[in-house]
Amino acid sequence: MSKMLQAQAALKKGLSNPKFALGAAVALIVAYRARQGKGYLGQATHIARVLVEELRSKKNPKEENGEDTKGRIEVQEHSTKKSSTSVDADFYRRILKLLKIIMPGIWTKEFGLLLLHTSSLVARTFLSIYVAQLEGGMVKAIVQTDVWVFLGYIMKWLGVAIPATFVNSAIRFLESNLALAFRSRLVAHAYKLYFKNQTYYRIGNLDSRLANADQNLTEDITTFCESVAHLYSHLSKPSLDVLLMGASLYGLAQKGNASSRLPMLLGGTCFYVTAMILRAASPKFGKLVAQEAQYKGHLRYVHSRVIANAEEIAFYSGHDVEHNELKKSYRKVVQQMNLIFRKRLWYIMLEQFLMKYVWSANGLLMVAIPIITAKGPDLAEGEVLADSEAVSLRTQAFTTAKSLLLSLADATERVMSSYKEITELAGYTARVSDMLTVFEEVSKGRYTRTGVSSSKKHNTQGKHTHKALERMEGNLTVDGKVTITDSALIVADDVPIITPNRDVVVSSLTLKVTDGMHLLITGPNGCGKSSLFRILCGLWPAYRGQLVHPDPKHMVFIPQRPYMSLGTLRDQVIYPDSLEVMQQKGLTDSDLEDILDIVHLRHIVHREGGWDVESDWKDVFSGGEKQRMGMARLFYHKPKFALLDECTSAVSIDVEGKIFQAAKDAGIIMLTITHRPSLWKYHTHLLQFDGEGGWRLEELNVATRLTLNEEKQKLEAQLAGIPRMQQRLNELCEVLGEDSVLRNTDFSSLHSIASVASLTSLNESYDNSEL
Repeated sequence: MSKMLQAQAALKKGLSNPKFALGAAVALIVAYRARQGKGYLGQATHIARVLVEELRSKKNPKEENGEDTKGRIEVQEHSTKKSSTSVDADFYRRILKLLKIIMPGIWTKEFGLLLLHTSSLVARTFLSIYVAQLEGGMVKAIVQTDVWVFLGYIMKWLGVAIPATFVNSAIRFLESNLALAFRSRLVAHAYKLYFKNQTYYRIGNLDSRLANADQNLTEDITTFCESVAHLYSHLSKPSLDVLLMGASLYGLAQKGNASSRLPMLLGGTCFYVTAMILRAASPKFGKLVAQEAQYKGHLRYVHSRVIANAEEIAFYSGHDVEHNELKKSYRKVVQQMNLIFRKRLWYIMLEQFLMKYVWSANGLLMVAIPIITAKGPDLAEGEVLADSEAVSLRTQAFTTAKSLLLSLADATERVMSSYKEITELAGYTARVSDMLTVFEEVSKGRYTRTGVSSSKKHNTQGKHTHKALERMEGNLTVDGKVTITDSALIVADDVPIITPNRDVVVSSLTLKVTDGMHLLITGPNGCGKSSLFRILCGLWPAYRGQLVHPDPKHMVFIPQRPYMSLGTLRDQVIYPDSLEVMQQKGLTDSDLEDILDIVHLRHIVHREGGWDVESDWKDVFSGGEKQRMGMARLFYHKPKFALLDECTSAVSIDVEGKIFQAAKDAGIIMLTITHRPSLWKYHTHLLQFDGEGGWRLEELNVATRLTLNEEKQKLEAQLAGIPRMQQRLNELCEVLGEDSVLRNTDFSSLHSIASVASLTSLNESYDNSEL
């Protein structure tokens, strides 16, 4: 017993690989069973169970220490390894995971549809056997030239055709609904992950594993669910056919049994009547399918809007609105598809009844009538054919066996050909499973990006272009401490600005914004101004230092191109709130008109026809109107902080000044990125980036800065005229035929030196002035 305890302790301490540990446990079971008998089997099994439970319960040390909010970015310098699409252990693991999602239990709609579908498949198999027996009986009646018995079999044939056609149509109907139910369940699960923790933004900006998330969320999920439902039919029914029809053939063999024309007029009449009935009964599938395509296109369009405007939606925290819009668009697709399925149910039933059973009965009549109506050879009185009954029975058995054999061969062929469908399903399964895995990891803060080599230092393929001081190598760990506060306070202490492409824009930034401050942010393009806003809003991680900021609901970001949502004119002002939320806040349409009056947009309510008008507002509003609509949201939400990124560049200076003054009077702390000197007077402090990783935070003396800016513009104009003055001097020397000591002087270097000296002097003057 002590040896067993030692072995257990050694295994628990030394084995870290789950597969190796389980293999060792199985080996112990076999070894002790072989050498000691069954007495030690329970103890060996206990060792395996302990190992499994310990491996399952083993947690990440970071999670145990309460550091679950930290993420890790694994940047690979080469293309990521593609998932296997073969029929292997990974495929079975993925398909089992997805099956648990699309069918979470037996008391679900999906399991009920699966049960009905299975019952239909079983009923279809028994009907096939019964139809084969009817064929044998009809052939026997034909051989015996018994008209009434034959007509009785025909009536039975037509009688069984009604439930048989319904079962055939129901199999397709239930298969389609089963696939749709699977898709609805999987879509709901994927949407929930997609809008969790701003995953819709992070998968395109912080993670590079999914190139087309909209394709994964629509086409891949649809194809996977249809393939699963279709493959179930093509595997379960043929397998059942093989078993039951094999048993029927065996029964015929045990009994020792072995198992012809219609006029041309009858055939032509049957064809014409069938065509007319189907033409009259056919629904307008063209219109239905076109409407379905329209709804699917709109669903894809809504997805593309979320992807194209992910950053703006994330800043607004408008994921609930977009989530509801996606669900509404998807419900329209579901309703249209259900309508088409219901139309197809009865049409396919009628089509199957006419083309399969009526035509088959018609074909049998065309073959049988000449034989039945034949008089046969003349025989003497009292003469009887002794073996006629035996012949008829053999013919019946032969016909029945022939039908069963054909069905059996067809079932076997479908089972063998299903492997191709299984391999295709493996590809669909890999794509859907990988999508869900990426969603889960990104929502937990674990990202993976495909990096570039160090020679390609300036990546032009990214969404944002920055001037990088350096490029980080290896794995980046998020070690920054982020604190959410209820106070009107933003603090950044030793926080670097690092882009998703691992470019270090600012190695360390320290600032503090308190109540009463208004921060003006300036600097060249790509220096990290907008990147700072992304870090403050939580879109990008803080890799180091300490960051304190209010809850995102107390910060409103207004970009240069405000996002216009789908919905009414009212929805554009209150975004991302709904009408119900607006009413809960105690606001009315009259209050919204007052807000529009602040941004000089009151007239658009009457111009567009009222608050409840729906339109594609991104095309209706001009650039300036969209920017003023974005500022209207600022006055509606009244946040503690406003992050303004060139948000009034298309607005006139006088209207812009009134808007900023109103925001300042409302007590909103403004952090503004702008190049307009007219907005300087609305700010108290200046954060200036130099584009080379440096920055400067100081109080803003507007009068001194405006004076120096005016002098800078004059000097730039004067220095720009030097090349033209030299050109004119050369022309005058040519006309007068004279020379000048300044004619051949190189003014280009003098111009450059003067420019640098003048700008340096301006900077020194600004530094030495009283701010």
